[in-house]
Amino acid sequence: MTRVATIPLQRTLSGAMQRSQQNLAASQLQLTTTKKAHDYAGLGIDAVRTLSARSMLAQQQSYQSVASRVSTTLSLYDANINQIDDSLSNLRTELMTALGTGDSPGLQGLVEGSYVDVRGALNATEAGMPIFAGSQTNDMPMVPETLADLAATLPADVFVNDQVRQSGRMGDGVDVEYGITASEVGANLIPAFQTLAAAGPFGDRLTDAQKDAIRQALDELDVGLTDVRAVNAENGRKQKQVEMLETRAKDREVLLTDVIGQVEDADLGQVALDISQRQTILEASYSVFSQLSSLSLTRFLD
Repeated sequence: MTRVATIPLQRTLSGAMQRSQQNLAASQLQLTTTKKAHDYAGLGIDAVRTLSARSMLAQQQSYQSVASRVSTTLSLYDANINQIDDSLSNLRTELMTALGTGDSPGLQGLVEGSYVDVRGALNATEAGMPIFAGSQTNDMPMVPETLADLAATLPADVFVNDQVRQSGRMGDGVDVEYGITASEVGANLIPAFQTLAAAGPFGDRLTDAQKDAIRQALDELDVGLTDVRAVNAENGRKQKQVEMLETRAKDREVLLTDVIGQVEDADLGQVALDISQRQTILEASYSVFSQLSSLSLTRFLD
């Protein structure tokens, strides 16, 4: 006699429904998170690839962060050195005018103001730290506060910076050394200001001795300005190098992000299709289970 057993069949259908529910829940989770799996184990053999890509991505982001910070510092160097160049160029023009006409009203104030501009630029700070001081960040690199103070200071005591340069890693095996010191920019400017300080104060008319001093100061300014512009040109070259390295790091970040996305990101169109199919399968399972549960042998014995 053939035996019909409904309980084992119910158990089989119940297990199938549970698997369908799990599959549907997994698809709904993919839709919510937009990811194929909620952990690396779910990626299978692709987990190794995405972990490697994430490690390289973090490295490129680190390079990009360093390059961005250094780029800001180099921009500050550029702005302050240009301020010095502009102030000294204006001073040079006014000195030549005074020398040509013999008239010098306001010249003393202009010389003093130009010195203040130079000192202010060389004592510029970033986040409270002097940027032209090398590693000596406790004190401002240019000491004399006024032109009169400079006249009484020995050239060797004008600057207290050292010559230490900073370095930042901005690429695989690429370390960029950067930094400008106050003495590097201003050492050859000091003689010109000391010459002008010794010749002053300037009144409305220049004396012959003051004219001679201005001629000497103009020659010294030319030497100093040459140094200022040479330092700024080198700083500009560093800016271009850092900009190139930052762009390279950004490009690689985009590439690696795309690689990770190909492994981890779910195809939302396919996920939506899977949800629809799995809902249909689950609903069919419910229907079959309901019909099976309603079967009774007594209905056929009457």
